[in-house]
Order: sequence, then structure tokens, then C-alpha cells
Amino acid sequence: MPELTINGKKYPFKPGQTILQAALDQDVEVPHYCYHPGLSVVANCRICLGEVWAPNPKSGKLEPFPKLVPTCQQSASDGMVVYTDSPKAVANQKSVMEFLLINHPVDCPVCDQAGECHLQDYSYQYGRGQSRFTEAKNKQPKKDIGPNVLLYSDRCIMCTRCVRFTREVTGTNELMVDGRGSTEQIDIFPGMALDNELSGNVVDLCPVGALLDKDFLFQQRVWFLKKTPSIDGITSSGDNISVEHNDGRIYRVKPRANEAVNKWWITDEVRYGWKFVHSESRIAMPSIKGRPALDPMKPMQAWSEATAAVESAMKSLAASPRKGLALLVSPMLSCEDAFHLARYALSVDPDAMLAVGPVPFHGEDKSFPGGFTIRAEKAPNARGVRRVLEALAGGRPVANAQGFESALASGKYGAAIVTGNYPTDWVTPSLTKALASVGTVVAIDTLPNAVTAMATVVLPGAAWVEKAGSFENATGRLQSFEKAIDPLEHAKSESQIALDLAAARAGKPSAAYCACTTRTEMSKVAGLDCMANALHAPENAETVDSDMQFVEL
Repeated sequence: MPELTINGKKYPFKPGQTILQAALDQDVEVPHYCYHPGLSVVANCRICLGEVWAPNPKSGKLEPFPKLVPTCQQSASDGMVVYTDSPKAVANQKSVMEFLLINHPVDCPVCDQAGECHLQDYSYQYGRGQSRFTEAKNKQPKKDIGPNVLLYSDRCIMCTRCVRFTREVTGTNELMVDGRGSTEQIDIFPGMALDNELSGNVVDLCPVGALLDKDFLFQQRVWFLKKTPSIDGITSSGDNISVEHNDGRIYRVKPRANEAVNKWWITDEVRYGWKFVHSESRIAMPSIKGRPALDPMKPMQAWSEATAAVESAMKSLAASPRKGLALLVSPMLSCEDAFHLARYALSVDPDAMLAVGPVPFHGEDKSFPGGFTIRAEKAPNARGVRRVLEALAGGRPVANAQGFESALASGKYGAAIVTGNYPTDWVTPSLTKALASVGTVVAIDTLPNAVTAMATVVLPGAAWVEKAGSFENATGRLQSFEKAIDPLEHAKSESQIALDLAAARAGKPSAAYCACTTRTEMSKVAGLDCMANALHAPENAETVDSDMQFVEL
């Protein structure tokens, strides 16, 4: 493999890479603003300029380039020697930072980008420490450029990442560079709002505080946020995301880079679709039909009574003319949830019917010029749930939602366990009609709906950000995600609920749900060995806790 020398150390690189790409692959810091791996190279910020020496093709003698070159644009070559810490390169970095800060407002105390701003970081690392500019600063306007994004033009450093994104990735071309010189600014074309399905990504791309997310504006200082790697729990895309939260509350969702899945982007649907997690209407306590509301001050007793009610109903099945149990597992649940629920259902009735819940679709798949695809299927794990149920079904067919309804109408089943966890109302009149013929309905859900209203026992489930698990996306990629926040009040993950129900049936203390332990158990089941050898864990994305230190006064 060819090698080049950066700041006195040799590093390997892949043929065709630029100097900056080679440096970043080796975790060598080279300051840059305009470069982004998902966008074209324009080399207009100039802070990445380096002093470069390369072997003469004829003599093989190392010779310097006549001037500093942009490392983001210059191809690396074998034997090349690069200095980004030489006096010339450092002088350029200081000059570029001074130039960028000439008209920049001193907004850091009130800027949402403070704490994760490249301008702040580079000013400290590569800046002069004081300004020689005494003239009046140019004042640029604030602009509302779309339903989700604000533009503070006076903070912009004209890296043009956002403009290139709308041209190269979405192909919607809403953004442009208007004007020239010190008065140039980013703007939208007349009559065009920044309103494409990926618009929020320009906020992530902005290295300073010029483009701001309306939803996150002034909500939380970023140094208080904790970051947990997760997977899109709303659609079938399997986009890799980071859930950023503090004190048990989610404040924003951002993309995690994964070139095999979502590259560097996520849809606005995923970015803002988590709000139901903190809905005021969330089901927070178990309930039993015909009994007074369980005491929220005694959650353990409430859960004990609810599980006992379920166990009593399951035991009565044996003496009922309708001995069958039907289980509807939502495609919004994880593979681990499906495993525990199905295993519990089969312990009650070895011939229990296993079915996959309704899979919502909206429109058609949509692909953008940059290669990103929005999925019409709005369920994260329909394939994973079906895979698990088929593995446990012992060769019997696994029904879909329509098959589940038809089977209930046959009069064979005396009890049904129905799971939801959808972000919106998902219950159809045909489902409630079918469930009306069943003696016992156990509903496990996060939001109230027609099924929870008619259910014999209601058990509050957990949203995907409140538990650990795995999803299989539309392309068959199996990916794990971590728990970001604790479940709402007295809710539990569906896996834990299933374990509690199984423990009540066996008359033993319940075991605590562990995703890793569950996957080990699953991998021993024929057809589920993928949980051991095909599960993709988050790459280079560990849970990050806040580094803010508090001092008691």
C-alpha cells in the first residue's frame, strides 16, 4: 500500500484519496470547513492548505510544490511529504481564521452551535487570539428559509456545504449563493422554500451556527446532552441515528454516518418523528377492565395485579371451549421483543397462532440523486419480527394482520395478545370487530386506541428509544440499537413484560431483560443464527455522556 508522510509520520493511504482524506482516515487532524465526504470538493475555505513535497517523476528527488495547496483537493501520491504544522501552513491557518472572524458576530453565548462549533474550536486551536479589525462589521439578515430551518446569515462562513447538498444530494436546488465579496450570502431562490424531505440535514452540515433547527432552537445546551447510538424506529430504512437526550428527555435526533445504509443523512420524518415518545397521552400504568384504576404510587403492586390477571385468564383457557391463543406482534417491536412474546405465547398454547401486525405504507419509495432512498414502508422491523416468529412457529405458517383477523372470526381462539407501539393510531374497525369475539384481550401498547379501550388487561409498553434491541430493515440488514432513556414512568419493554408474564406462569421471580443474553438464546434457535453472525452493531459510536462538571456551592 502506498504511503505518505504527514507532519513527520508515515501513513498508508488508498490510491485515489486526497491528502485530507488520507489524514482523516488515520485520525490526523487537518482543519477544514468546506470539505465533506458526501459532497463535491470545492476547496474554497482554504484553511486546509498545506506545504507539500513530492518526488519528481523523472529524478525521484523530493521537490516542493511552489505554493501551499488545498489538501482536500490534492491527490495523495506515494512518497509525498505534507506539512500542516509548518510556519507557512500555520500562518495561513491564522490568516484564514482572522478573515472568517472579521464580520462574524460575537454570538457564542446565545448560539445553539456553541459547544460543537468548528469556528470556536479552530479559533482556539489555529486563531490569533485577538482581532486587528477595527472597522464596523457587515450586518447580514436573519432569514426563515423553510418549515424546519432558520438562517442567521451574519454567522455564515460561505463554506457552501448546504448549497451543494441541495444540488447534489436532494437535487431540489433551493439554496444559492447571492452577491459577491463581503456581502455575499446564502439564500433561497425566489418562491422556493427549503422544504424537501431531507432539509434538516443542512443544519448538521453547517460547521458554524448559521443554519439552525427551529425545533431545537434554544432548547438545550449541547454540552448537557448525552448521545446514544440507535436505529430509525419509524420507517423500514434502518437509518443509523444518534439519540441526544438529557434527564430522561429526548431533545434531538441526528444521523450517524453509515455509507452502507443512510450515508450521512436522515429524513425529516425520522428527525422529528420521535415526538410521540413524550406524548402526554402515553399509557403509563397497567389497567384491568372492570376494576378501579391501579394505584400509581404502588407500581410494583399494580404490575403484580395486572400480570396475575393475565395469568388467570391464560389458565382459564384450558377449561374454555375456545382453547386457542392468538398473538399479534407489531412490526414496530424489536426482534428480541418478538422472541420473548412468542415464546411466552407458545408456553401457554403450543399451537398458538403467531401473526405479524399491520405494516403501514405511505406512497412509494423515493430515491434522490445522491443515492438516498426514503422508504414507503413505515415499520422498522416487519422482516425481523416475521423471521423470529417463523423460527419459533415450528413449521406452521405465520399470519399477517388480515389472517389474524380471519382466524379470530373462526371462533377457535379464546384469548389474544395484541401489541402496537405505533407512533399514530393504527387500529382498524375490522380488527376491533374481530377482537370483540375473543373473551380475553391483552393489549400491550404505548398510546391509547380502540384496542386498549376494549382490552381486558392493558400493559404499557416502551418506545424503541426506551429499550435495547435489533431491527431488520427493508434490505435485510440486521442492526442493533441501545437504550437511550428510561421507559416512561411505569411502562416496561415488551421483552420485560413477556418475561414477567412467563415468570408469573412458572411461579418464579422474573428475570431482568438483557438484549445480549436474549440474542445468545435466539442464536441457538434454528433460523436465528443471524443474531450471532449477521448482527451489525454501531460502528465507532459509543454512548457519550455529558462531560459538563457540576460543582456544589
